[in-house]
Amino acid sequence: MPDLFSPLSAGDLDLANRIVMAPLTRTRADVHGVPTDVMVEHYAQRASLGLIVSEGTFPSPAGKGFLGQPGLVTDAQLAGWRKVTDAVHAAGGLIVAQVMHAGRATHSDISGLPVEAPSALAIDGQTRTAAGKVDYPVPHALEPDELPGIVRAFVDGSRKAVDAGFDGVELHAANGYLLHEFLGATSNVRTDAYGGSPENRIRLVVEVAEAVAAELGAGRVGIRISPERNIQSLIEDDRADVEAVYGALMDALAPLGLAFVSILHPDPAGSLVQDLRTRFGGPFFVNTGFAEATTRDEAVGIMADGLADAVVVGRAAIANPDLARRWREELAQNSLVPETIYADGALGYTDYPFHGELEGAGGR
Repeated sequence: MPDLFSPLSAGDLDLANRIVMAPLTRTRADVHGVPTDVMVEHYAQRASLGLIVSEGTFPSPAGKGFLGQPGLVTDAQLAGWRKVTDAVHAAGGLIVAQVMHAGRATHSDISGLPVEAPSALAIDGQTRTAAGKVDYPVPHALEPDELPGIVRAFVDGSRKAVDAGFDGVELHAANGYLLHEFLGATSNVRTDAYGGSPENRIRLVVEVAEAVAAELGAGRVGIRISPERNIQSLIEDDRADVEAVYGALMDALAPLGLAFVSILHPDPAGSLVQDLRTRFGGPFFVNTGFAEATTRDEAVGIMADGLADAVVVGRAAIANPDLARRWREELAQNSLVPETIYADGALGYTDYPFHGELEGAGGR
């Protein structure tokens, strides 16, 4: 039985260990969505993890979800990412870009464009713009003839990511953003070929995955899902519907030969997660930490019990740039300072110490 510290081949990706850094929104890009020098340092610091998944990056201007988010659109953004990927590779690491269209989880004051979604249903809540907090708007329901443009945006953004040095991409179909919105019964009330039945609601996600795999090669493409996450007014509390939708999605993705599926779910041993893993049939990553941070013991146990091929970790990777070493050698860990997660610059970002360095980082 492979353990957390053994290598893994996932498609074209050869991981040195099975600890995967979760895609973590940190809002350190500049006002033009260009990755900054502090981002270069941050990602390079964590190169000893088996795989780094970047924070969500927008593949089109309309897909931008929040201030400080980096993009995969302009030459300047790609040049900034090239500095990141070069630094990670120089440190011996592996990094993929999470390609994310925010869907209705944005505002025109953020993107400068109409908000796009499967249906004209607003999120019940607020987002932060440069002028302060505002209600989420009622989005524009995408017309059928606009959907090929969404697919092209994911393909173009994914191609640009690889051209900027990323080893592959993770398609973001989780956490209430655009692709997830098409999957959800409470966010997608369409009556055309992209709404209603499970087969219709998975259609756009499958089209995106097929097109990106055709562009990059399937071995460079993963996808992230979060069934039953219940976030951003996307409620998946009907287990039968969830099983039907995500089961159909895994059945459709299985023949493509994707590098991996990454699932965010608190119960990796449960029937839902394990059935989806069986139906996908390829490398399967699990991420249990959202309400609670993933611990070393939990990660080791997931692998020992054969529940996944790799474990995706967020908060521990924020606070410990050398997390792989600390977990392998059972060393003490830095404590996360939550109030600095979305701070500016180095604070709570690149100032957490490596083991043996002086303490007092992370904004403390």
